[in-house]
Amino acid sequence: MMPATKRFSLEDQGEVFFSSTATSRAVRALLREGRVRQVAGRLYTKNLDEPLEDVVRRRAWPIAAGIFPGAVIVDRTAFEARPAGREGSIFLCSQVSRVVRLPGLVLNCRRGAGPVAGDTPFMGEALYMSSWPRRFLDNMRWSRARSGVKRTLSRAELEVQLERLLANRGEAELNRLRDEAAEIAPLIDREQEATELATLIGALLGTRDTPLASPLGKATRAGDSWDENRLALFDVLFAALHGYVAVDRPAPERISPTFSFYEAYFSNFIEGTEFTIEEAQEIIFRGAIPVDRPQDAHDILGTFDLVSDPALRGRTPTDAVDLLSLLSTFHARIMAGRPEQRPGHLKAKANRAGGTEFVAPSRVRGTLTRGYERYQALQPGFPRAVFAMFLVAEVHPFGDGNGRVARALANAELSAAGQQRLIIPIVFRDDYLQALRAMSRLTAPTALIRVLARAQEWSGSIDWSSMSSAMTDLERTHALLTPAEAEERGVILRTTSELIAGASVA
Repeated sequence: MMPATKRFSLEDQGEVFFSSTATSRAVRALLREGRVRQVAGRLYTKNLDEPLEDVVRRRAWPIAAGIFPGAVIVDRTAFEARPAGREGSIFLCSQVSRVVRLPGLVLNCRRGAGPVAGDTPFMGEALYMSSWPRRFLDNMRWSRARSGVKRTLSRAELEVQLERLLANRGEAELNRLRDEAAEIAPLIDREQEATELATLIGALLGTRDTPLASPLGKATRAGDSWDENRLALFDVLFAALHGYVAVDRPAPERISPTFSFYEAYFSNFIEGTEFTIEEAQEIIFRGAIPVDRPQDAHDILGTFDLVSDPALRGRTPTDAVDLLSLLSTFHARIMAGRPEQRPGHLKAKANRAGGTEFVAPSRVRGTLTRGYERYQALQPGFPRAVFAMFLVAEVHPFGDGNGRVARALANAELSAAGQQRLIIPIVFRDDYLQALRAMSRLTAPTALIRVLARAQEWSGSIDWSSMSSAMTDLERTHALLTPAEAEERGVILRTTSELIAGASVA
């Protein structure tokens, strides 16, 4: 074996690597020994196990940089940032025109301008990623797929991309995009495309009467766009609830003021509006508003007014328009003490919680409307309640108070179907929020369904006939403990029947 270690070390190479004149002898020796595999030409891999197609696709960018150094990532790849189609096409632009076919990857490089203002270095400076204006200009040029995928996105796909910018960043962003595209267009030979892009942007903004190709684009011009990613989430939850057989938990003949009190109390506690039970009783039953926290007090009072109102606590939407109206009514009642939150009015600014950015203001109506199409197709009662809660929580249609509105609508669905309303007690707060996050971020509906079913079961086990009987049950079922306190004591939420059964066994 030749002493390759002084000039070439396989350990120092990446999963795929290129040989050079200086290293070719060492690499050929490794190839003969079966320690590397040749992909094509001077391209090798030290991965001896996986199919070459998988290895090459995974390392597409360093391979593209090695074959076309300094090239710009353009056309559809500038938007998708990954190989497209079954053949794995990547589209580039440099001083040469060439197609390189590898296992699992096709590098399509056309001759054209190199990086211009706004294009950003990628893979060090081995490649460049097109700026947003350049992406749109390049994709405005029509292309035909003779084999494999088309080089550019369709007009409908471009409209969707523009709508996303409009929804998330506003009209000013599209105007900026249009102006910057006009500036760089002469540098990349795209003057005609810049004119077409300006026309398309005008059509989306409603300033030009130009036909649009995509349903989303048409809806945007009509002020009725929606969030595609959220609709995909709703489809998953709908599928899980469509075949779900809920336990029949009939509601009592009369909802006691005690239940409504705790429904309002716990719903606000989840949102961080924390009072002692005695303070909340003074606020709700005696109208004693603390001078140092008047708005928090009005939140609890507004929630109680809603959930105890016989005309509203079982009121459910009859169609998509009525859903929007009903949500506004719920919000106006809950947030009556916070005029700065525009009670009853949909949000005007984007909102977020942690790493989750909720549906953009311009998409709220359309997303709720299309969410309702799934919502109304579910069985009344628990399935609709779960979907209603997640729909409102995920869209977050108001500036504040969304969780309380979501839970109020879910309970309205339960009441309308003659089923037990549900409460999320303090000890169960983390379980509930984690289940919502699992559905929102991981598209996992099971936890949300299980948590809400458990909350409904617990709610039906408590003696709500009086404040004293309820307090006794809340304490012995651990409902008033914080999650941290429960963990420290080694206890979890229990129903009263489970406690009785446990005592009998003991």
